[in-house]
Amino acid sequence: MGNEQKSAGVSLGWQLRSYLALRGVLQPVMRAVVARRVARGKDDPTRAEEKLGQAGLGRPKGTVIWLHAVGLGEVLALRPLLQVMGEMAPEAHFLVTSTARSSAQVLGQNLPPRVMHQFLPLDGPTYVARFLDHWQPDLSIWSEQDLWPGAIVDSARRGIPLAYINARITPTGFARRRKVRAGFQDLMQMFSFVAAQESTSAGYLKRLGAADPQLMPSLKPAAAPLNVNTAALDEMQVALAERRCWVAASSHLPDEAVAIAAHKEVLESDPEALLIVAPRAPERGAEVCQALSEAGLSFAQRSCGQMVEKCHQAYVADTLGELGLWYRLAQVALIGGSFGDTEGHNPWEAIALSCPVTCGPNTANFAQDYCQLEAEGLAHRISGGDQAVNQLADWVRGGQHTDATTRATELVADAQAALLPLARQLLSLRSQ
Repeated sequence: MGNEQKSAGVSLGWQLRSYLALRGVLQPVMRAVVARRVARGKDDPTRAEEKLGQAGLGRPKGTVIWLHAVGLGEVLALRPLLQVMGEMAPEAHFLVTSTARSSAQVLGQNLPPRVMHQFLPLDGPTYVARFLDHWQPDLSIWSEQDLWPGAIVDSARRGIPLAYINARITPTGFARRRKVRAGFQDLMQMFSFVAAQESTSAGYLKRLGAADPQLMPSLKPAAAPLNVNTAALDEMQVALAERRCWVAASSHLPDEAVAIAAHKEVLESDPEALLIVAPRAPERGAEVCQALSEAGLSFAQRSCGQMVEKCHQAYVADTLGELGLWYRLAQVALIGGSFGDTEGHNPWEAIALSCPVTCGPNTANFAQDYCQLEAEGLAHRISGGDQAVNQLADWVRGGQHTDATTRATELVADAQAALLPLARQLLSLRSQ
């Protein structure tokens, strides 16, 4: 069971050795940071000890495969891979770690079988040692951009196989990592398998020291539909009756400004239309309410227990883990993060529920995804600028939306099949 401490030989250059020395000095500061975040309500007080390496769950018997991703979107993107690996290895259990509080709350409602969640400990040597002593993972898989050098080195020294998948390196990220190339190269050499989302990231990784970075299929289109509370769905369907309903999902302030202005235009021709605003950060609910009030729109707020009534022109969905509800209710969705500098959020969660999507001009985080969806007629891009509001209003009230059900189902099935070789590759790395 698990992986014994093997103290595998790991050769380190001066950059990484300097980091490891510094992490020990900063460990007391890390504890203070956790306490401060709890006091400010940014960390869950019932689970804060997990960030200091204290496990909140018992280790199951047998194989444990540990996967890490930083936040909500990255964690949810792992679900299809977890599903496929779980089917291939029915004896294995999966531990998913993250750092963002929201990821735990939403993942808990969308967990595949035999999957547990914990917060990743801060990168102090004592905290990481506690974590590894307890979980004894047989394989460690790191996803996207969140690499913690201390945890990676400590895992390698114990002989735990390491994989880095779904890697995405932006030009800015490459420039930053190039300044510490020697240390990054030391980390890359500890991974038995490295795979990038696209060719640009693979090229950056090779220049940063990864020996043979592979290209991998996107995880996001392979995801199963987000779960929904059926009672809440039934209640909302009754409340909305025959009303036109659209959602601004995972929205930020720039997205909401365009959506609210567009909705006012929609209301001119369809006074019963409803805009649902689901902000990326639910704690911004009051800010969204203020913007709606200033626009002269009547609204209800979900976090206050208010229900949509016929008099309401908008609904502030400032809760976590309910995007599966809003995508099932909406005829179309504006995916947020695309009108400001966030560079877009995941469109596939809506597509998987047959909800056609639109976006603003800034979608660098999902450039290939939107290109594919636009080619399939499942996504519509708004150019931005002075015409953005009119373009969005026309799209919402237009009748040109593709029936997404059949093609979306086909795309998801193709993406899931493409994950099979990756899952086999990763499972082959497990400690014996």
